[in-house]
Amino acid sequence: MKTRRAAREWVMKALYAKEISGDSLEWITEQLKPETYDSQFGFAEDLLTRTDKHADLLDQFIRSHVEKWELERIAVLDLIILRIAICELRFFPDIPPKVTINEAIEIAKKYSTAKSDKFVNGVLDAVLRDQTPITSADDEPSDSKT
Repeated sequence: MKTRRAAREWVMKALYAKEISGDSLEWITEQLKPETYDSQFGFAEDLLTRTDKHADLLDQFIRSHVEKWELERIAVLDLIILRIAICELRFFPDIPPKVTINEAIEIAKKYSTAKSDKFVNGVLDAVLRDQTPITSADDEPSDSKT
């Protein structure tokens, strides 16, 4: 994976595989490991681990920003894309929020439904305006340059 976009897509695919199969993240990660490691793989692993670790917390945050929607009604890929983006917004402060949101929108356009990009954009705009901290004491923001 040569770009951050590829890293984000890899994370999305791993989380989707876990959601659909019920297999462990460790097993899925082993199956999806790239043949060669590059500068973005460390970022991808960190983003994957944090998104998975904080899925319940991220879902609570999503719930508080979707009006008239129950989490169960949100397309699985949209939910995963939102989790990843919110994780980035909250735990990776060195990544500009507009970059995170734009990447999530582009990934939604590529992999999800025809209206997903607008839905993801609306939710992430609301999340960005809300400055409620969600970091836990045992998980500090990342230096994603690793």
